[in-house]
Amino acid sequence: MKKLLKVKKNIKPSAVNSNTLALAIIDLLKISTKELNYKQISSKLALFTTEDKKHILDILHQLESEKKIKQTSKGKFKAIKTEKPNYYTGTLDVSANGNAYFISDELEKDAFIHASNLNKGLHQDTVKVYISKRKKSGKQEGEVVEVLKRAKTDFVGVLTLNKNFGFVVADDAHMYADLFISKSNINNAQDGDKVLATLQDWPQNSKNPFGIITKVLGKPGDHNTEIHSILIDYGLPFEFTETVENAANQIETTITKEDFAARRDFRNTLTFTIDPADAKDFDDALSFKILDNGNFEVGVHIADVTHYVKEKSILEDEAYQRATSVYLVDRVIPMLPEILSNNVCSLRPNEDKLTFSAVFELNKNAQIINQWFGRTVIHSNKRYAYEDAQELIEKQEIENKDPLNQAVLILDKLAKKMREIRLAQGAISFDKVEVKFNLDKEANPIGIFIKQAKDANKLIEEFMLLANKKVAEFVGKSRDGKASNKTFVYRIHDEPNSDKLKDLEQIIFKFGYKVNLQTKKDISSSLNNLLADIHGKAEENMIETLTIRTMSKAIYSTKNIGHYGLAFDYYSHFTSPIRRYPDMMTHRLLQHYLDGLKSPNAEPYEAMCKHSSDQEFFATKAERDSIKYMQIKYMQKFKEDTFKGVISGVTEWGIYVEIIENKCEGMVRIKDIKDDYYLYDEKQYALIGQSTKNKYQLGDTVFVKVKKTDLERKHLDFFLIGKDSQ
Repeated sequence: MKKLLKVKKNIKPSAVNSNTLALAIIDLLKISTKELNYKQISSKLALFTTEDKKHILDILHQLESEKKIKQTSKGKFKAIKTEKPNYYTGTLDVSANGNAYFISDELEKDAFIHASNLNKGLHQDTVKVYISKRKKSGKQEGEVVEVLKRAKTDFVGVLTLNKNFGFVVADDAHMYADLFISKSNINNAQDGDKVLATLQDWPQNSKNPFGIITKVLGKPGDHNTEIHSILIDYGLPFEFTETVENAANQIETTITKEDFAARRDFRNTLTFTIDPADAKDFDDALSFKILDNGNFEVGVHIADVTHYVKEKSILEDEAYQRATSVYLVDRVIPMLPEILSNNVCSLRPNEDKLTFSAVFELNKNAQIINQWFGRTVIHSNKRYAYEDAQELIEKQEIENKDPLNQAVLILDKLAKKMREIRLAQGAISFDKVEVKFNLDKEANPIGIFIKQAKDANKLIEEFMLLANKKVAEFVGKSRDGKASNKTFVYRIHDEPNSDKLKDLEQIIFKFGYKVNLQTKKDISSSLNNLLADIHGKAEENMIETLTIRTMSKAIYSTKNIGHYGLAFDYYSHFTSPIRRYPDMMTHRLLQHYLDGLKSPNAEPYEAMCKHSSDQEFFATKAERDSIKYMQIKYMQKFKEDTFKGVISGVTEWGIYVEIIENKCEGMVRIKDIKDDYYLYDEKQYALIGQSTKNKYQLGDTVFVKVKKTDLERKHLDFFLIGKDSQ
């Protein structure tokens, strides 16, 4: 055993400080597997004189009296295990019913907090919590004792006005307390207005926080008001300032002779884009050439945004603050002004465009023979919509002599081989469906359709993945295969949460599916098999959503850990600089290293990565809210209709049901199920009737009707009609 106290033999005990010796004895007893007497302790601490032993014996009795150690049998001692502290720091996850769960890295499982014990803690706040155990169940329960940091102080809601004061009822279902607004803080808002209010104070003796109205957004239900409210609720802008627009309009867009001379020229190489039919910001293009040796040269050409947006400029600052474009149902909120995103930088057909490119030589087996990275100029010959390219791939008109169409067909074959290799290496194939809307001229939803990725989408995806991966490897790997330790922006994705995987295993077992959780490769392989098995089944969307929830969230960082979902050791984002700020950072750093310059300090880049990840999170939430808003707006027209759905979630206050035909999800509240008194069974993921033993379980097929549509709070309530008898 390693000696805990380094002292020489036969030294006087006075030479060893009593406090130091006491700590050494406690440490020794903590790591010892058995009780020790004073002689054994003196031997292990190398203190052998009679005086040393007497000193040790005195300290042992002192520690025993202080209840720091315990005498188990005559003359033998062991350490007393100290109880874990009952106070923990973490964040709150507040549910719509006002109760919450406390999430802390210090706890193995989340702790339940009743609404009465939140003590002014709000959703996502950082708080200090006292943890105790329930007497009956032994489960952990908490009480907030201090709010350390507010996650949010700005809330969008509707003003209810009285004579001398008002209350703002927040749209956010997680916000359980209305904001009290004094007369002096109403700022000309009218009763019923949708407003932005800032929480200023929450007095100790008040049930409600005090706030001030900072902006009147419009009237509830007005389409633009509701869409702007979604953006503002997440701190996202919906327009550019005049200063930013002016800066964009003043950019020099002419491509000079010097620009052409400094770049590799691809204008005479067959080049095309494939994008959504309604897209205007074309980030990427592919070029294609058959080489003399029979191999293929494929260029992945990306808009050279950083040629136009210079560091420390007004546009650079705006791009950084936004960090991402936001794609709502009826509009795009671009990261850059439209003159850049839809015009100057967009790789439109029949125009010379400046690009940053990753060029690969591939053989017929999709193996990379050579690669090149650098700045280029291109001239796109054609713009395909995904639907056009998909039709071409499905028809497989080999006799069609159009070289562009031939290029699409060859690249499709290469992409399929690349995808096959990637999946064999452990990548997970999430082909989640997208909910899309047909809108009328006033942006009202008149239809919902489900969009799934097809071969044309996967063609583009594979070549973008290839470019992102190879750019990251080029910077991140040394020639010997080891990490280069150069500062770079990586897109990282950690391994899935083991507890969530075990929960998934239990849920899918009820549907007759299994997953193998033994090794990393087993997990990815069995998840792919699961996703293939559920394809086309009623439970597909629910199980795929639950599977995605087991995954960690992909983020940006300079600290590379690889990308689990793609099974890549090195991965970055290089291919979408028009709509993602991290791609702009990647472009600048790649050029920095191509120029042979030294690695810059990682710290400022890590801060920019953190900001970009946060903004991406808020943008994703806003996008989901806009879909939910449109779904509820659409369902307002069908209050008399009965729909078939799948139970997609079960809670103690009701069940969530997702309609199969349009993916609209709503809640059946437990109080609205009248045929029995139902209780939530956590282990069975079910509500069970106490008299009838009738069971509504996760994944069951049921019939529902619309009870209530709440556009402001984006909530849909159903009546339960009954189970599907089939």
